[in-house]
This record gives sequence, structure tokens and C-alpha cells, in this order.
Amino acid sequence: MFGMEQDKETASPAQKLNWERDLIEKLALSAVNEQRKTRRWGIFFKSLMFLYLIVILGITFYPRFEKSLSADSSSKHTAIVEVVGVIAEGESANAEDIITSLRKALKDKNTQGVILHVNSPGGSPVQSAYVYDEIRALKKKHPKIPIYAVVSDICASGGYYIAAAADKIFVSPASIIGSIGVIMNGFGFVDTLDKFGVERRLLTAGSHKAMLDPFSPLKAEEKQHMQVLLDQVHQQFIDAVKQGRGERLKEIPDMFSGLVWTGEAGVKLGLADGFGNDDYVATEIIKAKKRLNFTNQEQLLDRLMSKLGASFGQAIGSFSEGLMLR
Repeated sequence: MFGMEQDKETASPAQKLNWERDLIEKLALSAVNEQRKTRRWGIFFKSLMFLYLIVILGITFYPRFEKSLSADSSSKHTAIVEVVGVIAEGESANAEDIITSLRKALKDKNTQGVILHVNSPGGSPVQSAYVYDEIRALKKKHPKIPIYAVVSDICASGGYYIAAAADKIFVSPASIIGSIGVIMNGFGFVDTLDKFGVERRLLTAGSHKAMLDPFSPLKAEEKQHMQVLLDQVHQQFIDAVKQGRGERLKEIPDMFSGLVWTGEAGVKLGLADGFGNDDYVATEIIKAKKRLNFTNQEQLLDRLMSKLGASFGQAIGSFSEGLMLR
């Protein structure tokens, strides 16, 4: 800097003018370069956001677009409602979505029959009971439209609870069905804290407020209380299956023990009615080969959008932070 000041003092007016012009040109060029960089990053982020919106719009409208392509709105069809995955509130297989889908399917004047496509290991008895009761109510409201359950890989516990409400159940010989039981599990770490020298401090208002606390010994009266609760829910499950299947059940001692059977054994026991997949039931049983999927996609879409949004925001935040650190 000292040398530059010295040069400016000894330079001629023309040299000073040239020096100042060069400095201004450099500053202007630097500003232009910065503007270009800023513009490029702006274009990049706008393009990325545009692509993101295109993906979201595609996910939103593709199911409806696919549905409109798969069948003419004026044609007779078999409605498909999927019960896939764990049955629980907040999961893709939840009572609200399944019930909404069933109502839409039966409201459609061209629906000739409904297939409940079941592939579920079970889940919440409450959610399953909601769907079971709704199916029975819808059957009374729409007596001319059959509702069939078609099992792919597994239809156990809560999945079978729901399927039992259908007019008939179709399986593959290798499908797994049954598990008519109720479970509650957990772990006990009563002596673990002592071994690590950790003192357990637990305060409650209510003698059973800490019931089944994993760090406390299991009390006999609390165990008995929970067993009564499980037995009550189990009996509700058994009653629903008997009500849904009726005289078709060939009851054996272990039928309601929680055991599972293959589809082939299930047909012999009256847990299922026959063999067939979605296409067979739609074509040969319902007599409407054209299939239309009425499964509610809204909740799945909301969760996906939320995850995509969070991932996108995190990525942009990390990238911006990296730029600022530089």
C-alpha cells in the first residue's frame, strides 16, 4: 500500500488518470462477474425449485390421471381398495383412508363389486374394528354390490379382522392367514440399573400409574389386569370372525389361538372361501374385468411431500451454510 501511494504521488497526471481508469474497470468487471455468479445461482435454484414442483404435481395428479386412463367413467368396473401394510393411525393402512376409499367405490354407479386387496400382518385392533364395522354397514346400504377380500402374501391378525367382514375371502394356496389373537409385549430391566450403579427415581400419583414400568418388578395384580384386558379384546376379535364367517368356519381347538395357516389350509378350515387373485375375482366372480383403484392416496401424498420438503430444505440449508463458510 505504501508503494502504491508513493507511485501515485510521483506519477504524472496522465498516468494517474490511467491508473484510476484501470482501477475503475477492474472494480466494474468484478461487480459484473459477481452479478453473473449471482444470476447463475438464481437460475440454478429456480430450476431446482421448478423441478421440485413438477415432481410434486406429478405425484399429486398421476393417480387420478392413471385412474381416468385405466377405465372409461361410463364403463362397468371392479373397484379395488388396498389394505397394505401395518394397520394403524398415521400409517398408509388406516381406518379413515380405507373407509373413505370404500365409500367412494360403492358410491360410484358403475362399480359392480369391490375387491379388498389385503396384504397386512395386522396392527391396531381399534382401527381394524372400525373398518370391520363399516364394511358390514356398507353391505347393508349397498346389498347388491359384493365386497370380496383377496389376499396376496399375508392376511393376519388385524388384516384378517377386516377381511372377515367381506362376503368372501380368496387366497393363494401359499398365502398366510389367521393369527386370531392379541399381543402386548415389552422388556424388563429391573436389575440392569443396579449393575451400572444407577438409582431409579420414580414418582407417581396413583398406585398403578407406573404399571408395566420396565425398570420396576412386575406386579401380579397388574399382570392379571392386563391379561383381562387382552382377553376382552381377543373375545371381540373372535366374535367378529364368527359373525363374519358364520357356518363356514370349521372350528378346531387352535383356531383362535394366534396360529397362522396357509391359504390352502385356510380354505379347508373355512377361514377362506377359495383361490384367486384380483384379476380372477374381477373377471370370473364379479364379471367386470376392468379394474379401478379407489385407494385413498391423500395421506400417503402428504407424508411424501412433507419428507421431500424437509429433505429439500435441509439440502438447501446445508449448501447455503457451506457457501457462507467459504
